[in-house]
Parts: sequence; structure tokens; C-alpha cells
Amino acid sequence: MTTVYERRAAPAVAPPGRRSPAGAVQALLWAGAAAVIGLWWADTGAVVGTAAWLTGAGRIAGLLCGYACAVLVGLMARVPLLEQRVGSDRVARWHAMAGRYTVSLLLAHIALILAGYAAQDGASLWHETVTVVLDYPEMLKATAGTVILLAVGVTSARAVRRRTSYEFWYYVHLLTYAAVFLSFGHQLALGNDFNGNTAATAAWYALYLGVAALVLWFRILAPVRLNLRHRLRVESVHREAPGVYSVVVRGQRLGELGARAGQFFRWRFLGEGMGWTSTPYSLSAPPRRDRMRITVKALGDHSAAVALLRPGTRVWAEGPYGSLTEDRQTSSKSLLVAAGVGITPMRALFETLPGEVTLVYRARTAEDLALGGELEALARWRGAKVLYALNGRDGRRPDLSARSLRAAVPDLASHDVYICGPHGFARDLYEELRAAGVPDRRIHHESFEL
Repeated sequence: MTTVYERRAAPAVAPPGRRSPAGAVQALLWAGAAAVIGLWWADTGAVVGTAAWLTGAGRIAGLLCGYACAVLVGLMARVPLLEQRVGSDRVARWHAMAGRYTVSLLLAHIALILAGYAAQDGASLWHETVTVVLDYPEMLKATAGTVILLAVGVTSARAVRRRTSYEFWYYVHLLTYAAVFLSFGHQLALGNDFNGNTAATAAWYALYLGVAALVLWFRILAPVRLNLRHRLRVESVHREAPGVYSVVVRGQRLGELGARAGQFFRWRFLGEGMGWTSTPYSLSAPPRRDRMRITVKALGDHSAAVALLRPGTRVWAEGPYGSLTEDRQTSSKSLLVAAGVGITPMRALFETLPGEVTLVYRARTAEDLALGGELEALARWRGAKVLYALNGRDGRRPDLSARSLRAAVPDLASHDVYICGPHGFARDLYEELRAAGVPDRRIHHESFEL
């Protein structure tokens, strides 16, 4: 069992919860989409005839697709305001939604523009397609970008994603940058709304260059600075439960990272063939000045290889990310509910959350309980409660209905509830909590499914 780090006294009173800027960010993104439509409206006169209607609709779809590409990349630039205040899981869902919008707008743009051009020229759709791709400026690059973007969309579909490895999905997803770069030129070369419109052209350049700057800083330069400054290495690896291992990482001046209980980093272990993949793992103990700890369950090639890490292995980390922290707390009472390896951020929060805290830990069997000794010790130290929800001897799952939750925590509606576990578990538990009278604003969840 991993040694429990020295404990710090938890505050007795919960601070007021910080308001998420999610609504303001969404409003800004939709305002940008409205401005794009306004650009088309200001530049378009009377629309007469089938060809004009088709090309007009194609222009709108193309402008919105170009804007969505910038949003798509910007949402995954790992900007701290979004990752730590809005929440990495919510930003990832926005990114997935933006991806679906982008692919749909791209297909609509292609179909409508080609149909409009064909109607205008009195040519077949095939002839018009060949002409546009081969003769129009920047279209060969744009066609290559389109193929890449569609490939990214296909591999991101849920049915395909379940059948491919995380590593394959990750590297195909990185091709989004190439697709956006290849497609940018034709937007200005062929976009009627930019021809002769200096202000619109400057705004489009500013949008794309701004997003590129975010990616350069937060996905490349900031991680390089972090790892050169803090020089992380594996200190030790400990078995916690069947297939579950804790990794203690030592570094220099780690207090400067500003990491907090409940957050996670993206980790690359530069050894044992693991350096090609960056994988998110939560901190399973509050970070200290010279060390951090993660606890990993073997669910894939990368996580299974964690058990083989050797002390001294260099570590490349990016973060901290995530908003499942003390900042969400609005009450002096908290209920933490963890399922499986979701115990990792809950274990860290169980030590640090102020006020009265109860932890419910869902696992199949007692043997599957990871960090159990630490949880019991923490419960005794701070006068908190740990409840275990295990399968029955006949395999029957424990009752986590609204009724049973209220019986275990009588004043449940006055609690903040933190949830970490598989998406289906979190969704079902959310419904039971709402039925138990817990306000939506007090249910806090962050999912790391990609």
C-alpha cells in the first residue's frame, strides 16, 4: 500500500462556490456565428433563381464551417480558463459537438456549392466537381483537407471509436490541424465575402492566428516550460488492488504548478515504449511541494504498462486540468460518490474538502477497493464517513436509488455531491440525486471518457 503523505488540516467551513464562465463562453461562440451570418447578409443582394439560392446556402454553410474549424481547434487548445473553470469534460463535449457541426456544414457546403455551380453552368454535377477541384485556386489543398477532416470525423464516431485504440484515435485526431491549415487558403481565395472586404479578411486572419497562438502557447510552449522547470521522474510504483497501481512522481518546485485535489494531468512516461501517448490520470492524493501521485487501473495498453514503470523513468506532464475541485463547493456538507477507478480524485478531495464529508465507494467486491486503508485512516482523522457499495454474493448490484441515498445521508438535499465514475453510472446517479431533491447546481461531475 502506498504511504499516506503527511496530512494537512481541512478547513471547517466551505468557501462560496465560484461561478463557472461556461454561459459567457457559449454566448461568445454563438455571437461569433451570428457575426459570420451577418457578414454574408451584408455582402449579399437579391437572391433570384435556383442556382443563386443553392450557392447562397452553400456560402453560408462554408462561412460557418470555416468559423467552426477555428472554434474546434480553439476548444482543444487546453486554455486554463476553459480547462479549470468550465471543466475539461464539458469543453470536450463542446469540442465533440463542434466537430459534428463542422462535418455537417462541410458536407452541406460541398453539396450546395457544387449543385449551384452546376445549375448556373448547365453542366453535370460530376463535370462541375472535377472543374472546381482541378481548376479553382487552392482547391487541391482544400480537397486534401476535406478528406482528412472527414477521416477524423469517421474515427470519432462512437461506433468506430469503441473499436479502435486510444492511441490510434489520438494520432488521427491530431490531423485536424493539417486539415484546417490546408483548407484555410481557399476560404480567402474563393470566398466572395472576403474579396475586397479588408475588415472581414483582417478579422478572419485574426481569428485563425489567435487560435494558432493559443495552440502554440498552451499545447507546446507551456508544457515545454513546465517539464524543463520541474524535471519530473517516477519515484516508485505500488500495487493497490488487482490491476490497480499507484505511481509517485517526484519533481522540483511542484507548488508552483498550482495543482489542486480533484484535478488531473496528461502524462507521458518516457520509457517502456509509453512516450508516444499522452493519457489523462487524476491525482489520487493532494499534491505536495516535491511529489504527486496518480492511481491507474489497467484498462488499455498504456494503463496496463504503468505497472512496469521503473524508478527514475522520466515523466512528461501537461496540466493541471479539471474543475472538480473545492471551488465548486457551495455548502458546508459534501457527499463524494466514486465508482471504480473514479476513486482517485475523490480520495484527494476526501482529504482536503472543508466541512462535513461523506464518501460512498462503489466497487464489485471488497478486493477491488483501492486505497481503502488510506480512506479509513482519513475518515478517522477528520471524523468523516466512508460507505462501501459492493455487489451482493449473488452478483446483485447495490441499491443507489434516491430512497437508499436519503437513508444513508438523511439531509442529502443540503449537500454538494461530487461524482466520478463511468459515464453510465454518473448519468444514472444524477437522475437519482435529482429525484432525492438535490439541486442541479450542487451536483458536480467530471468525466474523462474521450
